[in-house]
Parts: sequence; C-alpha cells; structure tokens
Amino acid sequence: MNRKRLFLLLGLTVFVILVILGFILRKVPSAIPDASSNKSVSVVLVKAKELQAKGDLTGAKEAYQQLVASFPNSSEVMNWQKNIDEINIRLLFSNAVDSRSMLYEIKPGDTLSKIAREFKTTVELIKKSNNLKSDNIIPGRKIKIWIKPFSILVYKSQNILILKSDEEIIKTYIVSTGKDNSTPVGTFKITSKLENPTWFKAGAAVPPESPDNILGTRWMGIDLPSYGIHGTTEPKSLGQQVTQGCVRMSNSDVEQLYSIVPLGTEVVIVD
Repeated sequence: MNRKRLFLLLGLTVFVILVILGFILRKVPSAIPDASSNKSVSVVLVKAKELQAKGDLTGAKEAYQQLVASFPNSSEVMNWQKNIDEINIRLLFSNAVDSRSMLYEIKPGDTLSKIAREFKTTVELIKKSNNLKSDNIIPGRKIKIWIKPFSILVYKSQNILILKSDEEIIKTYIVSTGKDNSTPVGTFKITSKLENPTWFKAGAAVPPESPDNILGTRWMGIDLPSYGIHGTTEPKSLGQQVTQGCVRMSNSDVEQLYSIVPLGTEVVIVD
C-alpha cells in the first residue's frame, strides 16, 4: 500500500471515529451543569425569598411553584415544596381573602359555633384566620371564612397524608400507618374529634396525661369503629408501618390538622 493511500485510509478512519463520538455525545446528557439553568434557579429563588420577606405570600408561592415546575430534577425540589406547604398554611391562617374564602358580616345572635356549622368549617380555623383571642364576636364585624371543602388522602405505601381543599394540595404530612397492612382502604368520613383523648386499651382506660397513651394530643375518628387519625408519644416511628391500623401523626401536625378539618371531612385511604 503506497503512502498516499495509507494517509487517506487513516484520515477516513479518524473522520468516522469523530462522527461516532459526536453522535454518542449528543445522546449522553452532559455532566456539566447548565450555567443558564443555574442562573435561572438563582434568580427565581431570590425573587421567592424577597416576596416572602415582604409578606407577599401569594407571589412567593407562585415563584416556588415555578421552580418546582421548571426544575423538577433539582435536589432542592423537596425544600421548595416544603416552602409551598408552609405558605399555604400561613395563607390559610391569615386574614387574606381569595377565591377559596369570603368575608362574612357577623349578624346579631351569631356565635362562632353557629357560623362554623353553617359554612362547614371549624371554630379554630375562624379564630386563627381572624386573629380572634376569644369566642366573643361583635355584630357588624366582617370576618374571613374558608368556604372550599377540605379532604384528606392517605397513601399507606408512602406513609404520607395529604390535606386538600377543592382538589388543591394544601400540605403533605409524614405519618405512620398499620403494620401488616392493617390500615383499612376505602372512603370514610371524620365522625368524632377529641382533644387529649383517653386510650381504651383491652378494657383499661389510659388517661391523656399518661406516657403510655399512644394517641397523643388529638383524635379524629372515622366511620369505621376503632380507627382514626391521632397524635403519638413515639414520634420516631413516623414514616413507618407500625400502628394497629390507625394513622399516626406528630402531635404538632395532628393539632394543626385538627384545627382545620371539620366533622364530615372525607378521608380516602389508598395503598
């Protein structure tokens, strides 16, 4: 083979290798972060924090939602979603009125309990939303009332409880569910609510103040005897399937949920 032909063959080989490498590199995602994407994340994140600091909770929520939607593979997604959850709760407990709430003018003869029953909400939520320190109310005053129904969705396999309002996710909580798949699946309703419940264990009554009372500070029973959502004296067990079938939450979380959802709230439990 003459030298000219050898050089031609080598050149052709190199060309083919470069083409193949170029094709492979186009198919394999770059390990180098996209500088423009990182810049976009920083810009939106700074905007979200600035809006939150100024008290513009709705604007901050929209900015965090933009981050979650635009950068779903980011390692910070969970933190952004947590911020959205906390903003949702702050908006819920604030006097800000939006499409999910209304201003109600208190009438003579009204009580907080009467208003709560009429609008299928809770006295606690009305008080928190309007910064009321007592149950005393004055006719003629306008107060915020949440009018969209709440619902609860429990995912047993994930050990999470989702609070929703009119299909919008308000907050996601970490819970414990039943060992050996003992938490029932189905659609239920909250039929009872108790503060500092007594635990009836094998015929014995365990008082609320006892460290052996596993129900914690709140109980929300469903329309299936002996099952419900409650607090815990064992917060380290959250996120596991360890209960006798009930849904277990931290005391702070169950107290928050208790103040929001009224009797009759739908509870859907799925695998």
